[in-house]
Amino acid sequence: MKVLMFTWEFPPLIAGGLGMACYGMVRALLGLGIKVDLVLPTKELVYFPLREPDDVDKLPAVFLDPKKHTEYISHKFLNIEERLDYIGVTVHPETYLQLGEVQKFVKAIKKEYQRESITQEEREIWEELTAHLMGDEDIFKKVQEYTIRAERFARELDFDLIHAHDWLTYPAGMLARSISGKPLVVHIHATEYDRAGGPGNPRVHRIERAGMMFADKVIAVSQYTAQMVMSHYRIDTAKISIVHNAFSVSDEYHRTKKRIFKGPTILFLGRITLQKGPDYFLEMASKVHKVHPEAHFIMAGTGDMARELLYKSAAKKLGNKFLFTGFLNRQQVEDILRASDIFVLPSVSEPFGISPLEAMAFGVTAIISKQSGVAEVVNHAFKIDYWDVDLMAETVNHLIENPDLCRKIGLEGMEEVNKIHWNDSAEKIRQIYSSTLSEYLKSNP
Repeated sequence: MKVLMFTWEFPPLIAGGLGMACYGMVRALLGLGIKVDLVLPTKELVYFPLREPDDVDKLPAVFLDPKKHTEYISHKFLNIEERLDYIGVTVHPETYLQLGEVQKFVKAIKKEYQRESITQEEREIWEELTAHLMGDEDIFKKVQEYTIRAERFARELDFDLIHAHDWLTYPAGMLARSISGKPLVVHIHATEYDRAGGPGNPRVHRIERAGMMFADKVIAVSQYTAQMVMSHYRIDTAKISIVHNAFSVSDEYHRTKKRIFKGPTILFLGRITLQKGPDYFLEMASKVHKVHPEAHFIMAGTGDMARELLYKSAAKKLGNKFLFTGFLNRQQVEDILRASDIFVLPSVSEPFGISPLEAMAFGVTAIISKQSGVAEVVNHAFKIDYWDVDLMAETVNHLIENPDLCRKIGLEGMEEVNKIHWNDSAEKIRQIYSSTLSEYLKSNP
């Protein structure tokens, strides 16, 4: 089986947990013999034909333009970073669209939903998608360009099924399905309700809904997310399957403790945005600091609330006991986990949450929000309502005052996470692929 996969993030192109989830998932799917043609928002028009598990690290690339591909393979690169830079794999995808290309995009979309073979329901979905995908904002221009390119991939590549991850790639998946006639599976890792803590951007919400309505199957990363999809997007329950994320522990991890501070270290690791609850972490830190001034708090990550929280931490006179790291690369993330004792992620709405599993894999005792999908799969972690800052602070104080208990729970968590494998989740996805393809072949003899 060969899958055409659209995703916005994949190492080294990462903005959040989506990239690491796709990495673990694809690696495990390749181990099951499934071939993946991966499409990322690159500068050059390329795709990544992944055939073996190790290909997720090598990222072999093929240019659709034969002349450019010949130039590419004749080029001598010093390392993979130089090769990926040549292709245009960047941490922050850029757009190269011109006005003429946007007009071409609109015509291509309209052509699809004006075909006689398309149903009235599908036509309405396409019209809604076109209305809400247009715009001059940078992110929408990037999505437009990515979607335009989907036409070439759909016409020129050979595949059995399409798999699109999150709203940024849903339009591309929809266009590829419409052109190729192949079934579409969409994966919902986070909804606009999760990201915004409410309705959020109505355009994004409608693109999400259009993608899920048009898809043959919807994969939700948790029961929590599935309920969100059913209640806020009115998606048919028969379409939805639940496949929990996992966390692959690398053999290269050095998980022995390597302290930065003498006192206890409490970590927040994630995007500093409303969804992740960083303001609740700060409130908790302020309460704990009054009881345990020797404790250090680290807020690792970036996001639109970082500046606001920097000022608030100063106002609370936490001084050098509350530190902001900014963006961390993979090695720095591992270093910070090795230095931490307690991990706290008080997410307001978390479809799943990879970072708690990552922290637990390093033996760090985790405190997670009850409003998270990861709470469905782990037992050796404290689960507290995101808004219950008092209970959160009491729990952290208790763990600081009982270091042996803290270490014991951390080790139990590590053992538990080591049993949560991507192989199990990949097998569920393979079964979804097979059943979706079977249903498609029956209805399209």
